[in-house]
Amino acid sequence: MITDPYFFLTAIPAVLIYGIAKGGFAGGLSIIAVPLMALAIPPLQAAAILLPILCVMDLVALWKYRGRWVLPELKLLIPASFIGIAAGALLFSHLSAAIIRLILGTIAIVFTLHFWAQNWINAGVKQRHFGPVVGVVAAATSGFTSFIAHAGSPPLGMYLLRRGLDKTAFVATTAVFFTVVNYVKLVPYSLLGQLDASNLKTSLVLMPLAPISILMGVWLHNRVSEKLFFGVAYASLFLVGVKLMWDGISQV
Repeated sequence: MITDPYFFLTAIPAVLIYGIAKGGFAGGLSIIAVPLMALAIPPLQAAAILLPILCVMDLVALWKYRGRWVLPELKLLIPASFIGIAAGALLFSHLSAAIIRLILGTIAIVFTLHFWAQNWINAGVKQRHFGPVVGVVAAATSGFTSFIAHAGSPPLGMYLLRRGLDKTAFVATTAVFFTVVNYVKLVPYSLLGQLDASNLKTSLVLMPLAPISILMGVWLHNRVSEKLFFGVAYASLFLVGVKLMWDGISQV
């Protein structure tokens, strides 16, 4: 078990931010959790410690948003995510954290700039929804980046934000998607030796923050307007993209 106080100075806010983002805003800011914890420990160890905590968060989120998800979207997205999870498991030991951050950052920045440009050029014109092909690619990418660094929110959000869902359906659908993804990830993480006794004990110490942070996110979700919500979602994607690009470039 990790006992370094500096680790907990990074881990406690990381878990709280992840849960608040997951419980109230479909996880846009949750992508910061692993990089934040990686200030104190290796990124792969940070991901391993977080996974059991995320599984508890998922159950709380499912309960709070029960029945509000969009089943047709999940029927498309969940099977496609398994492709990305399998790829992540195969490449887990070969991809550097810097490359993953660069890929994620580029996708997030390009998407948000494209969206804002379209809104500026076509003010008042309804945005074209993404089709199933984009959904499959987004879900597979999300499964892959989620496996590597619990950073699956941007690819999935890029697709679902263009599907015309209201904010509660958006968060609920995301919650179901990542519940399945995270529980499936437990198997390859175990086979890769990442869920050892030391990491699991550290996860257990941080576990009480899981339901607390989700409930904080739900509280904020119910008090933020839909327009503000989606504005924050896109702005979060962009800021996270910039952060990831900066981290990736500095580490290459």
